[in-house]
Amino acid sequence: MDGTRLVSHLAALGRLAVAFSGGADSALVLAAAVRALGPANVLAVTANSASLAAVELADARRIAADLGVRHLTPPTAELAEPGYAANGRSRCYFCKSTVLTTIAEVAAAHGFPAVATGTNADDAIDPFRPGIRAGDELGVHTPLRTLGLSKEDVRTIARGWGLVWADKPAAPCLASRVRYGIPITTATLARVERAESAVRTFLAERGVHSRNVRVRDLGGTARVELDPEAATALHDDEELPAAVRAAGFAEATVSPFRSGALNHEPG
Repeated sequence: MDGTRLVSHLAALGRLAVAFSGGADSALVLAAAVRALGPANVLAVTANSASLAAVELADARRIAADLGVRHLTPPTAELAEPGYAANGRSRCYFCKSTVLTTIAEVAAAHGFPAVATGTNADDAIDPFRPGIRAGDELGVHTPLRTLGLSKEDVRTIARGWGLVWADKPAAPCLASRVRYGIPITTATLARVERAESAVRTFLAERGVHSRNVRVRDLGGTARVELDPEAATALHDDEELPAAVRAAGFAEATVSPFRSGALNHEPG
């Protein structure tokens, strides 16, 4: 799988702003846009909100700088949207409506009439992606989805181009860690971020590797999800739950990682 079709597709769009989370999908769209249009004709826009972990914002800044692209990080106000704060199963719709509207406005103000996201072909068939509808309603471009490029296609192209982040693990927003029905607040998101940072520090100190790290907020208690081998190794370790409790949770357990786990649980 090469990126020729993607580059050609983006070349036809003209000056382009990319809604850039710092993840592999939107990073590939950004890199391909630079190849198609040149860095002066590409703008990276990252929604800077409480739901974006600081480590992800830092990654986004580094990638944009490596690509030589101007990078804007406007604040977004999804927490002020009742449908988002209530954390029902359509939370992502309200989030994307707010975020993409802000990104489109910022992009237009800087002379970039077209906006693209990193939505891929796998996302399009995932029943738990209400945010895609918000993007469609706003008329944003989804080149990966349009060309039928999957997550693995994204990684294959990125590896072929020698991009160091090609195998970066998925990192959904912090709100995705919170069980449905538990209100989303700045404090809720900050607690999840503190806990995940504490878990990563703990793993590094123990020399335990886990590609995936999630702290699921179940309503005061937390479930730490790690790659199966790491979860097995640390299942009975009392110091890991203690580190999560120190971040603000009443209790914590350790389980194998399951992508989108909360989508399949009552809430």
